Amino acid sequence: MPTAANLLAIIPFPDIDPIAFSIGPLAIHWYGLAYVAGILLGWAYARRIAANDSLWPGNVSPISKTQLDDFIVWAALGVVLGGRLGYIFFYDLPAVLRTPVRALEIWNGGMSFHGGLTGTTIAMILFARRNAIPVWSLFDIVAAVVPFGLFFGRIANFINGELWGRLTDVPWAVVFPTGGPFARHPSQLYEAGLEGIVLLLVLAAFVYGMRALKSPGFITGVFVCGYALSRIFVEFFREPDAQLGYLLGTNWLTMGMVLSFPMILLGLWAMLRARRQAALQL
Repeated sequence: MPTAANLLAIIPFPDIDPIAFSIGPLAIHWYGLAYVAGILLGWAYARRIAANDSLWPGNVSPISKTQLDDFIVWAALGVVLGGRLGYIFFYDLPAVLRTPVRALEIWNGGMSFHGGLTGTTIAMILFARRNAIPVWSLFDIVAAVVPFGLFFGRIANFINGELWGRLTDVPWAVVFPTGGPFARHPSQLYEAGLEGIVLLLVLAAFVYGMRALKSPGFITGVFVCGYALSRIFVEFFREPDAQLGYLLGTNWLTMGMVLSFPMILLGLWAMLRARRQAALQL
């Protein structure tokens, strides 16, 4: 007998096993494959951008394909280590302090975007200095391709039935197996659309249409602002982490919002700085 909540759910939750396939005792999860797909597609797109000299200052690319190939390992380490450590410190520190082995249990909470961003930023700075690459240009090329990873990561969140949205009666609501017998916003799909598809297209328009890479740091600012605004918007539909809840009132201010508000200011600063630097070189 279907419940009222099930009747509200126009999008049935897909019966997809979180484990994509197994090789002996080794289980390969969709979540891990999402990271691989995001990194590989981002790498391929970055190589295409780097190979187009006309997009860069002085019509000379600041980074070679070989250097990008080397950087992919640094980026992967920054994303994974930063993402996991960020989740622990921002969302799950008390539980990890009680049970340290929980830090290795990626399936308990997963990763934090803000932590992954911090880890990747550190990796970019170190790699740029080691290889004499303008750091802002490396920031830009990575910023232009990050939406690939965001898109696949959010789709994996949806498949796993995690990070679901608040209760709702909208026609496209979904009843998640782990969310109780209630219809909820499929907030993972909202994020996949905004942080992934929309942000990728906006950045591509700036890269190819406005030649924004000629102002090092501008694409980085657009990405940081775009992500922050998208995340803050979706937080109004996303259920906050149970261990944190709402930080102000009964339905207002989440940790995702707190971590994203400063990003807007940082992104605006990066864009203004890029424009000033470009004007000085004219």
